[in-house]
Amino acid sequence: MNDAKPDAPENDGKATPVTRRTLLVSLGALGGAGAMYAAMGALGLAPGEQRTNYTPPQPADFALSGRSAAKVVILGAGVAGLACAYELGKAGYDCTVLEAADRVGGRNLTIRGGDTLTETTGERQQATFGEGVYFNAGPARIAQWMVTLDYCRELGVPIEPFINGNASAYIYNTGMTAPVRFGAARADTYGYLSELLAKATSQGALDEAVPEADRQVLLDLLRQFGDLGEKLTYEGSVLRRGEDAPPPLREVLGYNLGPALTYDLTTEQAMPMFQPVGGMDTIVTALADTIGRDRITLSAAVTKITNLPDGVEITHQKGVTRAAYCVAALPPHLMAKIPGNLTPATLTQLRQAIPFSAGKIGLEYGRRWWELEDRIYGGITETDQEIARIWYPSHGFHTQRGLLLGYYNFAEQAESLARLKHPERLEKALTQGERIHGPKYRKDLLAGVSMAWDNRPHIEGAWVIGPGQPMGPDGRVYFAGDWLTHLIAWQAGAFESARQTVTTLHQRALKEG
Repeated sequence: MNDAKPDAPENDGKATPVTRRTLLVSLGALGGAGAMYAAMGALGLAPGEQRTNYTPPQPADFALSGRSAAKVVILGAGVAGLACAYELGKAGYDCTVLEAADRVGGRNLTIRGGDTLTETTGERQQATFGEGVYFNAGPARIAQWMVTLDYCRELGVPIEPFINGNASAYIYNTGMTAPVRFGAARADTYGYLSELLAKATSQGALDEAVPEADRQVLLDLLRQFGDLGEKLTYEGSVLRRGEDAPPPLREVLGYNLGPALTYDLTTEQAMPMFQPVGGMDTIVTALADTIGRDRITLSAAVTKITNLPDGVEITHQKGVTRAAYCVAALPPHLMAKIPGNLTPATLTQLRQAIPFSAGKIGLEYGRRWWELEDRIYGGITETDQEIARIWYPSHGFHTQRGLLLGYYNFAEQAESLARLKHPERLEKALTQGERIHGPKYRKDLLAGVSMAWDNRPHIEGAWVIGPGQPMGPDGRVYFAGDWLTHLIAWQAGAFESARQTVTTLHQRALKEG
Protein backbone atom coordinates (compact mmCIF):
# COMPACT_ATOMS: atom_id res chain seq x y z
CA MET A 1 0.00 0.00 0.00
CA ASN A 2 0.98 3.67 -0.30
CA ASP A 3 3.07 5.56 2.25
CA ALA A 4 -0.04 7.47 3.25
CA LYS A 5 -1.32 4.40 5.09
CA PRO A 6 -0.98 5.06 8.84
CA ASP A 7 1.23 2.80 10.90
CA ALA A 8 -0.53 0.20 13.02
CA PRO A 9 -0.40 0.89 16.77
CA GLU A 10 1.77 -1.35 18.90
CA ASN A 11 -0.08 -4.12 20.67
CA ASP A 12 0.22 -3.65 24.43
CA GLY A 13 -1.75 -6.77 25.21
CA LYS A 14 -5.05 -4.92 25.45
CA ALA A 15 -7.89 -5.32 23.02
CA THR A 16 -7.68 -2.70 20.29
CA PRO A 17 -11.01 -0.91 19.81
CA VAL A 18 -12.48 -1.32 16.33
CA THR A 19 -13.46 2.05 14.94
CA ARG A 20 -16.02 2.42 12.17
CA ARG A 21 -13.18 3.57 9.90
CA THR A 22 -11.12 0.45 10.66
CA LEU A 23 -14.16 -1.74 10.10
CA LEU A 24 -14.88 -0.20 6.70
CA VAL A 25 -11.25 -0.55 5.61
CA SER A 26 -11.33 -4.24 6.57
CA LEU A 27 -14.62 -4.85 4.77
CA GLY A 28 -13.29 -3.08 1.71
CA ALA A 29 -10.28 -5.39 1.70
CA LEU A 30 -12.49 -8.45 1.84
CA GLY A 31 -15.22 -7.51 -0.60
CA GLY A 32 -14.23 -4.31 -2.33
CA ALA A 33 -16.24 -1.12 -2.59
CA GLY A 34 -19.56 -2.95 -2.75
CA ALA A 35 -19.12 -4.66 0.63
CA MET A 36 -17.84 -1.45 2.17
CA TYR A 37 -20.76 0.58 0.87
CA ALA A 38 -23.28 -2.00 2.11
CA ALA A 39 -21.72 -1.82 5.57
CA MET A 40 -21.91 1.98 5.48
CA GLY A 41 -25.62 1.66 4.81
CA ALA A 42 -26.06 -0.66 7.78
CA LEU A 43 -24.20 1.84 9.98
CA GLY A 44 -26.41 4.66 8.77
CA LEU A 45 -23.52 6.32 6.93
CA ALA A 46 -24.70 5.83 3.35
CA PRO A 47 -27.88 7.15 1.75
CA GLY A 48 -30.46 4.75 0.38
CA GLU A 49 -30.43 6.71 -2.84
CA GLN A 50 -28.19 9.36 -4.30
CA ARG A 51 -28.71 13.00 -3.49
CA THR A 52 -29.98 14.66 -6.66
CA ASN A 53 -31.24 17.98 -5.26
CA TYR A 54 -29.00 20.17 -7.38
CA THR A 55 -29.46 23.39 -9.31
CA PRO A 56 -26.59 24.08 -11.73
CA PRO A 57 -25.18 27.61 -11.87
CA GLN A 58 -26.55 29.79 -14.66
CA PRO A 59 -25.35 32.96 -16.45
CA ALA A 60 -28.44 34.71 -15.12
CA ASP A 61 -27.09 34.34 -11.59
CA PHE A 62 -24.37 36.88 -12.40
CA ALA A 63 -26.72 39.15 -14.31
CA LEU A 64 -28.88 39.50 -11.20
CA SER A 65 -25.88 40.23 -8.97
CA GLY A 66 -24.09 42.55 -11.36
CA ARG A 67 -20.96 40.41 -11.22
CA SER A 68 -19.19 38.31 -13.85
CA ALA A 69 -18.03 34.71 -13.88
CA ALA A 70 -14.51 34.14 -12.57
CA LYS A 71 -11.58 32.14 -13.87
CA VAL A 72 -11.20 28.70 -12.30
CA VAL A 73 -8.29 26.27 -12.65
CA ILE A 74 -9.17 22.61 -12.14
CA LEU A 75 -6.52 20.07 -11.24
CA GLY A 76 -7.23 16.63 -12.69
CA ALA A 77 -9.27 15.58 -15.73
CA GLY A 78 -10.89 12.59 -14.05
CA VAL A 79 -14.65 12.39 -13.64
CA ALA A 80 -14.76 14.83 -10.70
CA GLY A 81 -12.55 17.43 -12.39
CA LEU A 82 -14.33 17.24 -15.73
CA ALA A 83 -17.74 17.39 -14.02
CA CYS A 84 -16.67 20.56 -12.18
CA ALA A 85 -15.56 22.19 -15.44
CA TYR A 86 -18.76 21.07 -17.16
CA GLU A 87 -21.07 22.43 -14.47
CA LEU A 88 -19.15 25.69 -13.98
CA GLY A 89 -19.13 26.15 -17.73
CA LYS A 90 -22.93 26.31 -17.69
CA ALA A 91 -22.64 29.70 -15.94
CA GLY A 92 -19.83 30.97 -18.13
CA TYR A 93 -16.89 30.40 -15.81
CA ASP A 94 -13.55 30.50 -17.61
CA CYS A 95 -12.28 27.02 -16.74
CA THR A 96 -8.82 25.59 -17.38
CA VAL A 97 -8.26 21.89 -16.65
CA LEU A 98 -4.72 20.63 -15.95
CA GLU A 99 -4.14 16.88 -16.31
CA ALA A 100 -0.87 15.09 -15.52
CA ALA A 101 -1.55 12.15 -17.85
CA ASP A 102 -1.66 12.20 -21.64
CA ARG A 103 -5.39 11.45 -21.74
CA VAL A 104 -8.52 12.52 -19.90
CA GLY A 105 -10.53 10.25 -17.62
CA GLY A 106 -8.31 9.39 -14.67
CA ARG A 107 -9.62 6.09 -13.32
CA ASN A 108 -12.32 6.06 -15.99
CA LEU A 109 -9.96 4.21 -18.30
CA THR A 110 -10.98 2.17 -21.32
CA ILE A 111 -8.14 0.46 -23.18
CA ARG A 112 -8.34 -0.20 -26.91
CA GLY A 113 -6.01 -1.52 -29.57
CA GLY A 114 -3.00 0.73 -30.01
CA ASP A 115 -3.07 2.13 -26.47
CA THR A 116 0.11 2.01 -24.40
CA LEU A 117 0.13 1.39 -20.66
CA THR A 118 3.17 2.55 -18.70
CA GLU A 119 3.49 1.67 -15.01
CA THR A 120 5.39 3.50 -12.28
CA THR A 121 7.83 0.57 -12.39
CA GLY A 122 8.74 1.49 -15.97
CA GLU A 123 7.08 -1.58 -17.51
CA ARG A 124 5.14 -0.88 -20.72
CA GLN A 125 2.28 -2.81 -22.28
CA GLN A 126 0.99 -2.34 -25.81
CA ALA A 127 -2.64 -3.23 -26.36
CA THR A 128 -3.19 -5.18 -29.58
CA PHE A 129 -6.96 -5.66 -29.30
CA GLY A 130 -8.95 -5.92 -32.50
CA GLU A 131 -11.28 -3.26 -33.86
CA GLY A 132 -14.27 -2.67 -31.62
CA VAL A 133 -12.75 -4.61 -28.70
CA TYR A 134 -12.26 -2.66 -25.47
CA PHE A 135 -11.27 -3.27 -21.86
CA ASN A 136 -12.80 -1.17 -19.07
CA ALA A 137 -9.78 -1.18 -16.77
CA GLY A 138 -11.53 1.08 -14.26
CA PRO A 139 -15.27 1.47 -13.62
CA ALA A 140 -17.43 -0.92 -15.63
CA ARG A 141 -21.01 -0.79 -14.33
CA ILE A 142 -23.59 1.74 -13.16
CA ALA A 143 -26.52 1.19 -10.80
CA GLN A 144 -29.84 2.49 -12.07
CA TRP A 145 -30.32 5.00 -9.24
CA MET A 146 -26.92 6.67 -9.69
CA VAL A 147 -26.63 10.21 -11.01
CA THR A 148 -24.09 8.88 -13.53
CA LEU A 149 -27.02 7.76 -15.68
CA ASP A 150 -28.44 11.29 -15.57
CA TYR A 151 -25.18 12.56 -17.04
CA CYS A 152 -25.29 9.86 -19.71
CA ARG A 153 -28.76 11.10 -20.66
CA GLU A 154 -27.73 14.77 -20.56
CA LEU A 155 -24.56 14.19 -22.59
CA GLY A 156 -26.20 11.87 -25.13
CA VAL A 157 -24.16 8.80 -24.12
CA PRO A 158 -26.15 5.65 -25.04
CA ILE A 159 -26.33 2.88 -22.44
CA GLU A 160 -27.04 -0.85 -22.46
CA PRO A 161 -27.66 -3.48 -19.74
CA PHE A 162 -24.74 -4.83 -17.74
CA ILE A 163 -25.35 -8.43 -16.63
CA ASN A 164 -24.17 -8.67 -13.05
CA GLY A 165 -25.58 -12.04 -12.00
CA ASN A 166 -25.91 -15.15 -14.17
CA ALA A 167 -27.02 -18.60 -13.03
CA SER A 168 -24.83 -20.14 -15.75
CA ALA A 169 -21.62 -18.65 -14.34
CA TYR A 170 -19.55 -20.69 -11.89
CA ILE A 171 -18.49 -20.95 -8.27
CA TYR A 172 -15.08 -22.53 -7.68
CA ASN A 173 -13.34 -22.51 -4.30
CA THR A 174 -10.50 -24.38 -2.67
CA GLY A 175 -11.48 -27.95 -1.84
CA MET A 176 -14.14 -28.25 -4.53
CA THR A 177 -13.60 -31.15 -6.91
CA ALA A 178 -14.98 -29.18 -9.86
CA PRO A 179 -16.61 -25.82 -10.55
CA VAL A 180 -20.36 -25.63 -9.96
CA ARG A 181 -22.81 -23.49 -11.90
CA PHE A 182 -23.98 -20.60 -9.76
CA GLY A 183 -27.62 -21.61 -10.23
CA ALA A 184 -26.96 -25.11 -8.90
CA ALA A 185 -24.86 -23.78 -6.02
CA ARG A 186 -27.61 -21.37 -5.08
CA ALA A 187 -30.22 -24.14 -5.22
CA ASP A 188 -28.06 -26.33 -2.96
CA THR A 189 -27.53 -23.54 -0.45
CA TYR A 190 -31.19 -22.55 -0.34
CA GLY A 191 -32.19 -26.20 -0.18
CA TYR A 192 -30.03 -27.25 2.76
CA LEU A 193 -30.70 -24.06 4.73
CA SER A 194 -34.42 -24.60 4.23
CA GLU A 195 -34.16 -28.25 5.24
CA LEU A 196 -32.32 -27.40 8.46
CA LEU A 197 -34.78 -24.66 9.33
CA ALA A 198 -37.76 -26.85 8.48
CA LYS A 199 -36.47 -29.66 10.72
CA ALA A 200 -35.83 -27.22 13.55
CA THR A 201 -39.38 -25.91 13.16
CA SER A 202 -40.91 -29.40 13.06
CA GLN A 203 -38.94 -30.50 16.12
CA GLY A 204 -40.11 -27.54 18.20
CA ALA A 205 -36.76 -25.75 18.34
CA LEU A 206 -38.37 -22.52 17.12
CA ASP A 207 -41.52 -22.64 19.23
CA GLU A 208 -40.57 -19.50 21.16
CA ALA A 209 -39.77 -17.52 18.03
CA VAL A 210 -42.58 -18.76 15.76
CA PRO A 211 -46.17 -18.87 17.08
CA GLU A 212 -48.05 -22.11 16.40
CA ALA A 213 -50.39 -20.34 13.97
CA ASP A 214 -47.41 -19.33 11.80
CA ARG A 215 -45.45 -22.58 11.76
CA GLN A 216 -47.30 -24.15 8.86
CA VAL A 217 -46.94 -20.91 6.89
CA LEU A 218 -43.19 -21.00 7.54
CA LEU A 219 -42.94 -24.66 6.51
CA ASP A 220 -44.83 -23.97 3.28
CA LEU A 221 -42.47 -21.08 2.54
CA LEU A 222 -39.39 -23.24 3.22
CA ARG A 223 -40.74 -26.04 1.07
CA GLN A 224 -41.05 -23.68 -1.90
CA PHE A 225 -37.96 -21.60 -1.19
CA GLY A 226 -35.69 -24.62 -0.72
CA ASP A 227 -37.37 -27.00 -3.19
CA LEU A 228 -37.94 -29.53 -0.39
CA GLY A 229 -39.55 -32.93 -0.79
CA GLU A 230 -42.53 -34.37 1.07
CA LYS A 231 -40.35 -35.24 4.09
CA LEU A 232 -38.93 -31.71 4.15
CA THR A 233 -35.58 -32.91 2.84
CA TYR A 234 -33.55 -31.35 0.06
CA GLU A 235 -32.89 -33.72 -2.81
CA GLY A 236 -32.46 -31.31 -5.70
CA SER A 237 -34.70 -31.06 -8.74
CA VAL A 238 -34.07 -30.96 -12.46
CA LEU A 239 -35.65 -27.52 -12.68
CA ARG A 240 -33.30 -25.97 -10.14
CA ARG A 241 -29.96 -27.73 -10.43
CA GLY A 242 -30.17 -30.11 -13.38
CA GLU A 243 -30.10 -33.87 -13.39
CA ASP A 244 -27.11 -34.32 -11.06
CA ALA A 245 -27.87 -35.12 -7.44
CA PRO A 246 -26.79 -32.43 -4.97
CA PRO A 247 -23.55 -32.96 -3.06
CA PRO A 248 -23.58 -33.45 0.73
CA LEU A 249 -24.13 -30.48 3.02
CA ARG A 250 -20.48 -30.29 4.03
CA GLU A 251 -19.43 -29.73 0.42
CA VAL A 252 -22.12 -27.12 -0.10
CA LEU A 253 -20.86 -25.18 2.92
CA GLY A 254 -17.50 -25.10 1.13
CA TYR A 255 -19.07 -23.09 -1.67
CA ASN A 256 -18.68 -20.06 0.64
CA LEU A 257 -21.58 -18.60 -1.26
CA GLY A 258 -22.51 -15.87 1.22
CA PRO A 259 -20.94 -12.90 -0.63
CA ALA A 260 -22.18 -14.04 -4.05
CA LEU A 261 -25.72 -14.68 -2.81
CA THR A 262 -26.04 -11.24 -1.25
CA TYR A 263 -24.38 -9.37 -4.12
CA ASP A 264 -27.55 -8.08 -5.74
CA LEU A 265 -29.27 -7.42 -2.40
CA THR A 266 -27.19 -4.26 -1.96
CA THR A 267 -28.58 -1.27 -3.81
CA GLU A 268 -25.36 -0.49 -5.67
CA GLN A 269 -25.23 -3.97 -7.24
CA ALA A 270 -28.93 -4.64 -7.78
CA MET A 271 -30.04 -5.57 -11.28
CA PRO A 272 -30.58 -4.16 -13.72
CA MET A 273 -27.23 -2.41 -14.03
CA PHE A 274 -25.95 -0.53 -17.04
CA GLN A 275 -22.85 0.35 -19.03
CA PRO A 276 -22.22 2.92 -21.77
CA VAL A 277 -22.28 1.50 -25.28
CA GLY A 278 -18.73 1.24 -26.65
CA GLY A 279 -16.80 1.64 -23.39
CA MET A 280 -16.99 3.51 -20.10
CA ASP A 281 -14.73 6.28 -21.38
CA THR A 282 -17.50 7.52 -23.66
CA ILE A 283 -18.66 9.47 -20.58
CA VAL A 284 -15.40 11.38 -20.11
CA THR A 285 -15.05 11.81 -23.87
CA ALA A 286 -18.46 13.49 -23.99
CA LEU A 287 -17.60 15.67 -20.99
CA ALA A 288 -14.28 16.76 -22.50
CA ASP A 289 -15.85 17.51 -25.90
CA THR A 290 -18.58 19.61 -24.26
CA ILE A 291 -16.12 21.52 -22.07
CA GLY A 292 -13.84 22.10 -25.07
CA ARG A 293 -10.58 20.31 -25.65
CA ASP A 294 -8.81 23.68 -25.86
CA ARG A 295 -9.58 24.18 -22.17
CA ILE A 296 -7.81 20.94 -21.16
CA THR A 297 -4.01 20.81 -20.95
CA LEU A 298 -2.59 17.29 -20.88
CA SER A 299 0.82 16.15 -19.59
CA ALA A 300 0.75 19.08 -17.17
CA ALA A 301 1.55 17.57 -13.77
CA VAL A 302 1.14 20.11 -10.96
CA THR A 303 4.36 20.93 -9.09
CA LYS A 304 3.17 23.68 -6.74
CA ILE A 305 -0.13 25.01 -5.36
CA THR A 306 -0.06 28.55 -3.98
CA ASN A 307 -2.92 30.40 -2.34
CA LEU A 308 -2.75 34.14 -3.03
CA PRO A 309 -4.74 36.90 -1.27
CA ASP A 310 -6.91 37.38 -4.36
CA GLY A 311 -6.57 34.05 -6.18
CA VAL A 312 -4.41 31.00 -6.77
CA GLU A 313 -1.21 30.26 -8.67
CA ILE A 314 -0.62 26.77 -10.02
CA THR A 315 2.82 25.80 -11.25
CA HIS A 316 2.86 22.82 -13.59
CA GLN A 317 5.00 21.15 -16.24
CA LYS A 318 3.60 23.37 -18.99
CA GLY A 319 3.99 26.67 -17.13
CA VAL A 320 2.09 28.73 -14.55
CA THR A 321 -1.67 29.25 -14.43
CA ARG A 322 -3.37 31.91 -12.30
CA ALA A 323 -7.05 32.02 -11.49
CA ALA A 324 -9.54 33.34 -8.96
CA TYR A 325 -10.28 29.86 -7.65
CA CYS A 326 -8.90 26.34 -7.87
CA VAL A 327 -10.67 22.97 -7.66
CA ALA A 328 -8.23 20.20 -6.76
CA ALA A 329 -9.61 16.87 -7.99
CA LEU A 330 -6.39 14.89 -7.63
CA PRO A 331 -5.89 11.72 -5.56
CA PRO A 332 -5.57 13.07 -2.00
CA HIS A 333 -2.56 10.96 -1.03
CA LEU A 334 -0.65 12.40 -4.00
CA MET A 335 -2.02 15.91 -3.58
CA ALA A 336 -0.58 15.99 -0.05
CA LYS A 337 2.93 15.64 -1.54
CA ILE A 338 2.68 18.69 -3.83
CA PRO A 339 4.63 21.70 -2.49
CA GLY A 340 2.78 24.92 -1.76
CA ASN A 341 1.10 26.74 1.08
CA LEU A 342 -1.91 24.59 1.92
CA THR A 343 -2.48 24.63 5.66
CA PRO A 344 -1.20 21.86 7.94
CA ALA A 345 -4.80 20.95 8.79
CA THR A 346 -5.61 20.43 5.10
CA LEU A 347 -2.48 18.38 4.53
CA THR A 348 -3.37 16.19 7.52
CA GLN A 349 -6.81 15.51 6.05
CA LEU A 350 -5.32 14.64 2.67
CA ARG A 351 -2.76 12.29 4.19
CA GLN A 352 -5.44 10.43 6.14
CA ALA A 353 -6.96 9.08 2.91
CA ILE A 354 -5.92 5.42 2.59
CA PRO A 355 -5.14 4.13 -0.93
CA PHE A 356 -6.88 0.88 -1.80
CA SER A 357 -5.50 -1.72 -4.22
CA ALA A 358 -7.34 -3.38 -7.10
CA GLY A 359 -6.28 -5.08 -10.32
CA LYS A 360 -7.83 -6.26 -13.57
CA ILE A 361 -6.77 -8.12 -16.67
CA GLY A 362 -8.51 -8.09 -20.04
CA LEU A 363 -8.22 -11.23 -22.18
CA GLU A 364 -9.20 -11.10 -25.85
CA TYR A 365 -10.11 -14.36 -27.61
CA GLY A 366 -10.57 -15.20 -31.26
CA ARG A 367 -13.81 -17.03 -30.51
CA ARG A 368 -16.41 -16.51 -27.81
CA TRP A 369 -16.08 -20.00 -26.32
CA TRP A 370 -17.92 -18.99 -23.12
CA GLU A 371 -21.04 -18.53 -25.24
CA LEU A 372 -20.45 -21.39 -27.69
CA GLU A 373 -19.44 -24.11 -25.23
CA ASP A 374 -20.39 -22.94 -21.72
CA ARG A 375 -23.58 -21.09 -22.69
CA ILE A 376 -22.60 -18.08 -20.57
CA TYR A 377 -23.87 -14.70 -21.69
CA GLY A 378 -22.60 -12.08 -19.25
CA GLY A 379 -22.33 -12.44 -15.49
CA ILE A 380 -19.54 -13.21 -13.05
CA THR A 381 -17.76 -16.38 -11.90
CA GLU A 382 -16.56 -16.23 -8.28
CA THR A 383 -13.51 -18.04 -6.93
CA ASP A 384 -11.28 -17.85 -3.86
CA GLN A 385 -8.20 -18.08 -6.06
CA GLU A 386 -5.95 -15.06 -6.51
CA ILE A 387 -7.87 -14.01 -9.61
CA ALA A 388 -11.00 -13.65 -7.40
CA ARG A 389 -13.54 -13.41 -10.25
CA ILE A 390 -14.02 -13.67 -14.00
CA TRP A 391 -16.40 -11.32 -15.82
CA TYR A 392 -18.03 -12.31 -19.10
CA PRO A 393 -18.89 -9.47 -21.51
CA SER A 394 -22.40 -8.04 -21.57
CA HIS A 395 -22.16 -6.86 -25.16
CA GLY A 396 -21.13 -8.14 -28.60
CA PHE A 397 -23.08 -11.38 -28.27
CA HIS A 398 -22.59 -13.84 -31.16
CA THR A 399 -19.77 -11.84 -32.70
CA GLN A 400 -16.52 -13.60 -33.55
CA ARG A 401 -14.08 -12.09 -31.07
CA GLY A 402 -14.59 -11.02 -27.51
CA LEU A 403 -12.87 -9.86 -24.34
CA LEU A 404 -13.53 -11.17 -20.86
CA LEU A 405 -12.15 -9.94 -17.57
CA GLY A 406 -9.67 -12.59 -16.46
CA TYR A 407 -9.44 -11.24 -12.94
CA TYR A 408 -10.74 -8.43 -10.78
CA ASN A 409 -9.22 -8.56 -7.32
CA PHE A 410 -8.66 -6.32 -4.33
CA ALA A 411 -6.34 -5.65 -1.41
CA GLU A 412 -3.62 -8.27 -0.80
CA GLN A 413 -4.48 -10.25 -3.94
CA ALA A 414 -4.14 -7.13 -6.08
CA GLU A 415 -0.98 -6.02 -4.29
CA SER A 416 0.58 -9.43 -4.91
CA LEU A 417 -0.09 -9.30 -8.65
CA ALA A 418 1.00 -5.66 -8.86
CA ARG A 419 4.48 -6.78 -7.79
CA LEU A 420 4.68 -9.05 -10.85
CA LYS A 421 5.41 -8.15 -14.44
CA HIS A 422 2.59 -8.44 -16.95
CA PRO A 423 3.65 -11.84 -18.43
CA GLU A 424 3.58 -13.32 -14.92
CA ARG A 425 0.16 -11.83 -14.20
CA LEU A 426 -1.10 -13.23 -17.49
CA GLU A 427 0.22 -16.70 -16.68
CA LYS A 428 -1.45 -16.67 -13.26
CA ALA A 429 -4.74 -15.61 -14.83
CA LEU A 430 -4.58 -18.40 -17.42
CA THR A 431 -3.48 -21.10 -14.97
CA GLN A 432 -6.23 -20.30 -12.47
CA GLY A 433 -8.84 -19.76 -15.18
CA GLU A 434 -8.05 -23.22 -16.59
CA ARG A 435 -9.13 -24.79 -13.30
CA ILE A 436 -12.59 -23.46 -14.00
CA HIS A 437 -12.91 -23.63 -17.79
CA GLY A 438 -10.32 -26.23 -18.76
CA PRO A 439 -7.74 -26.11 -21.62
CA LYS A 440 -9.91 -23.88 -23.80
CA TYR A 441 -9.08 -20.99 -21.48
CA ARG A 442 -5.68 -20.73 -23.22
CA LYS A 443 -6.85 -21.67 -26.68
CA ASP A 444 -7.58 -18.89 -29.13
CA LEU A 445 -6.16 -16.23 -26.77
CA LEU A 446 -5.19 -13.23 -28.90
CA ALA A 447 -4.10 -10.56 -26.44
CA GLY A 448 -4.02 -9.61 -22.80
CA VAL A 449 -3.53 -6.36 -20.89
CA SER A 450 -3.32 -6.08 -17.10
CA MET A 451 -3.99 -3.08 -14.92
CA ALA A 452 -2.35 -2.77 -11.49
CA TRP A 453 -3.86 0.41 -10.12
CA ASP A 454 -1.14 0.72 -7.49
CA ASN A 455 1.30 1.20 -10.40
CA ARG A 456 -0.77 3.68 -12.40
CA PRO A 457 1.16 6.96 -12.74
CA HIS A 458 -0.47 10.03 -11.17
CA ILE A 459 -3.11 7.81 -9.45
CA GLU A 460 -1.36 5.03 -7.46
CA GLY A 461 -4.43 3.26 -6.13
CA ALA A 462 -7.80 2.05 -7.36
CA TRP A 463 -9.58 4.37 -4.93
CA VAL A 464 -9.03 5.76 -1.47
CA ILE A 465 -10.93 5.31 1.75
CA GLY A 466 -11.42 8.89 2.81
CA PRO A 467 -13.62 10.92 5.13
CA GLY A 468 -16.82 10.21 3.18
CA GLN A 469 -18.02 13.77 3.58
CA PRO A 470 -17.36 17.14 1.89
CA MET A 471 -14.14 18.98 2.73
CA GLY A 472 -14.16 22.75 3.09
CA PRO A 473 -11.91 24.99 0.98
CA ASP A 474 -8.39 25.97 1.97
CA GLY A 475 -8.28 29.62 1.06
CA ARG A 476 -9.30 29.66 -2.60
CA VAL A 477 -8.51 25.98 -3.18
CA TYR A 478 -11.57 23.69 -3.22
CA PHE A 479 -11.57 19.89 -3.30
CA ALA A 480 -13.60 17.33 -5.25
CA GLY A 481 -13.60 13.54 -5.62
CA ASP A 482 -15.58 10.41 -4.82
CA TRP A 483 -13.56 10.03 -1.60
CA LEU A 484 -15.43 13.06 -0.22
CA THR A 485 -18.80 11.29 -0.46
CA HIS A 486 -20.36 8.05 0.78
CA LEU A 487 -20.07 6.70 -2.77
CA ILE A 488 -16.37 5.97 -2.58
CA ALA A 489 -15.00 4.18 -5.67
CA TRP A 490 -18.04 5.03 -7.81
CA GLN A 491 -18.22 7.62 -10.57
CA ALA A 492 -21.51 8.66 -9.02
CA GLY A 493 -19.54 9.81 -5.98
CA ALA A 494 -17.28 11.91 -8.18
CA PHE A 495 -20.29 13.54 -9.84
CA GLU A 496 -21.96 14.18 -6.49
CA SER A 497 -18.82 15.74 -5.04
CA ALA A 498 -18.42 17.93 -8.13
CA ARG A 499 -21.95 19.24 -7.70
CA GLN A 500 -21.34 20.04 -4.03
CA THR A 501 -18.08 21.83 -4.79
CA VAL A 502 -19.53 23.79 -7.71
CA THR A 503 -22.45 24.92 -5.55
CA THR A 504 -20.27 26.23 -2.70
CA LEU A 505 -17.75 27.87 -5.05
CA HIS A 506 -20.51 29.53 -7.05
CA GLN A 507 -22.15 30.91 -3.90
CA ARG A 508 -18.83 32.46 -2.87
CA ALA A 509 -18.14 33.85 -6.33
CA LEU A 510 -21.53 35.59 -6.34
CA LYS A 511 -20.63 37.35 -3.09
CA GLU A 512 -17.03 38.25 -3.93
CA GLY A 513 -17.45 39.20 -7.57
